[in-house]
Amino acid sequence: MNVRFDEKGLVPAIIQDAETKEVLTLAYMNEESLEKTLETGETWFYSRSRQELWHKGATSGNTQSVVSMKYDCDQDAILVLVEPKGPACHTGAVSCFSQEVVERRAGTLADYQILQTLEQVILQREVERPEGAYTTYLFEKGVDKILKKVGEEAAEVIIAAKNRDTEELRWEAADLLYHLQVLLVEQGLPFSVILKTLEERHQGQQ
Repeated sequence: MNVRFDEKGLVPAIIQDAETKEVLTLAYMNEESLEKTLETGETWFYSRSRQELWHKGATSGNTQSVVSMKYDCDQDAILVLVEPKGPACHTGAVSCFSQEVVERRAGTLADYQILQTLEQVILQREVERPEGAYTTYLFEKGVDKILKKVGEEAAEVIIAAKNRDTEELRWEAADLLYHLQVLLVEQGLPFSVILKTLEERHQGQQ
């Protein structure tokens, strides 16, 4: 890649989720980390504070598989589209850009980011199985227990709606979505596939 590095030998790299298009983080690459990224197919950066190379996810397991890389018109910035294996931020957030400066309008796609965040947390729970976590309990009990909970929560949603109890309905609906996501993870079906199916249906009805 014909990238122009700055006077410190660095170039900013914007990391973006290839599927959701959410900007995950802004990091820096030097020539060596850029070469390693191209060679390994996973993101490598240069830490300005530690002054050393670092492989994203080497410790946490939250690696980023590179889908494509582009540089801008001035060739002094790189856009890297990735498939993240977990949260991009060290805080556990999906994206490092989680602090709002301007309050967003209601009804934007960003309002539903919690669904992706929840999926990432559930995926981590399935792998790590932290003791005492409810999600760990569900995975250890297996699919029959998860299916039972999905059925129970669906019934609770029906009862709350029948009683016109909006406060109870919002809690039960949240419980249903959570248990449904646990089921999808257990089945190996990404939530993004469900969203894609909804999108295809919507387009077919237009």
